[in-house]
Amino acid sequence: MLNKLMSSIRNEIYETIEKLGYLDNQVIPNHDSIVLETPKDKSFGDYATNVAMRLAKVARKAPLVIAKEICEQLDINKIHLSKIDAVAPGFINLTLDLNYLSNIVSQILSEGSSYGNLTIGEHEHICLEYVSANPTGYLHVGHGRGAAYGASLANILKKAGYKVNREHYVNDAGNQITNMAKSVYARYEELFGRPLNIPEDGYHGKEIITVAEEFKKQYNDEYLDKFDLNLFRKFGTEKLLNNLKKDLKSFNVEFDTWFSETSLYESGAVENTLKLLQDKGYTYTFEDALWLKTSTYRDEKDRVIVKSDGSYTYLLPDIAYHANKLSRGYTHLIDVLGADHHGYIDRLHAAVSMVGGDSNLIDVEILQMVRVIENGEEVKMSKRSGKAITLIDLINEVGTDALRYFYVEKALSTHMDLDLGLMKQKSTDNPVYYAQYAHARICGIFEKWNNLGNSFEPVKEFKTLDLSKIKDLCLTLIKYPAVIEEAATKRLVHKLPHYINQLASNLHSFYNDEKVITENIDETLEKLTVLKAVQVVLKDALSLIGVSAPEKMEQK
Repeated sequence: MLNKLMSSIRNEIYETIEKLGYLDNQVIPNHDSIVLETPKDKSFGDYATNVAMRLAKVARKAPLVIAKEICEQLDINKIHLSKIDAVAPGFINLTLDLNYLSNIVSQILSEGSSYGNLTIGEHEHICLEYVSANPTGYLHVGHGRGAAYGASLANILKKAGYKVNREHYVNDAGNQITNMAKSVYARYEELFGRPLNIPEDGYHGKEIITVAEEFKKQYNDEYLDKFDLNLFRKFGTEKLLNNLKKDLKSFNVEFDTWFSETSLYESGAVENTLKLLQDKGYTYTFEDALWLKTSTYRDEKDRVIVKSDGSYTYLLPDIAYHANKLSRGYTHLIDVLGADHHGYIDRLHAAVSMVGGDSNLIDVEILQMVRVIENGEEVKMSKRSGKAITLIDLINEVGTDALRYFYVEKALSTHMDLDLGLMKQKSTDNPVYYAQYAHARICGIFEKWNNLGNSFEPVKEFKTLDLSKIKDLCLTLIKYPAVIEEAATKRLVHKLPHYINQLASNLHSFYNDEKVITENIDETLEKLTVLKAVQVVLKDALSLIGVSAPEKMEQK
């Protein structure tokens, strides 16, 4: 509704400029190039445009004069405006018609949770890969940020009409898994009284001890003197992967596909990819190693894919993996990677191009570092285990709702601090509490209404309510589809919690200014109708970022 209205306003302004003879394709190439912004000062209207100032050189007139000419020509009724003003130095301020604006309430109640659903992605099928942690231990704080972002983005993309496959790449091959297997075997030996002999690059976490105990329980001393690498790799990977899945489920994060790296070797995909790269002339030998010409695709230098000892670097199976993704018919690939993978972006673009895809088919989202803060100081170790803080530590400490909200509140490209004290606060200083409290507050109002022996049926139109009192709520409600579109197309998940915060703020302000349930039944029903629409959108928006919408809030 808002995007359609904004488009109509732009079209009308564009046509007015054309009538006035001021159209210049260099300055205003099309309707969409007319900028409509929200003024910081509400007294300046709901939207403003600087188009008159941009046309000053073309028209050879003062911007304010041009702005007044445009205002005189515009048919405000046609574009649902109640007022339009030209103000110095040449801005045009536009105020939306309240009757038109209030129609959004009926639309929301008619569509329910479908309000905000879009069709912009109806012809797209996206493979969204995130987390993809090595099954060698517990998920850490950084994995949590990737999980929250990826899961929320998947929900938002689906809301926008995209078909999405949520994928976790299981790194169950390579040296890290070998070292994990050797570490489990070392702990297995230790359980029989032998000296602990964990390899140099092994794993020391208590989860490795647990896996060894489970192995002993199943096999007793059968493998005490015969280390079966494949068995220990398989057993350890399965147990640790199950832990990982359990923790992610506790975090409301699930996947459609768990793709095994080992399957690429077993199917011959890695060997076939290597042959393809060689046949296409993308490789060369130098110092007994096989190099890939990634520098021809903007990478800073070429990369080794086969070492001098004949072993593969991690890049080769990654290329095979992305070739596999392309073969599954996806129209777009999105990888969510850690901050240490920033230099990997050009390599992935090169890889996709080399295996026959368009490098524009893949986007890489890099998540920045996360710090855990308590009492103003960084916390690096878990109080419980004395080891590095894990995702499950944080879930147990502050709960999934707070953690999911805080993780996506900041842009993925910025460093972030997770303030444990703030996340646990049961006050409006805590943004997730503030948002959930808005929903619970509405539920409480309806409960009070019902307890008075009343029933509720949404009104069809507003006849009694002063519409100016619900203007801020309606202005925010009408923006919801546009927020979904921006968050989906630009992959800016943080736009959603910002929107939630704004809607919650509007709701709390309305509640503080207005007594909802009064002796005037008609006015009360009209107010309740507005609150029901706010409740629908709040609950839907929270669900997209994996946060619940409680009906009651726990107090201090």
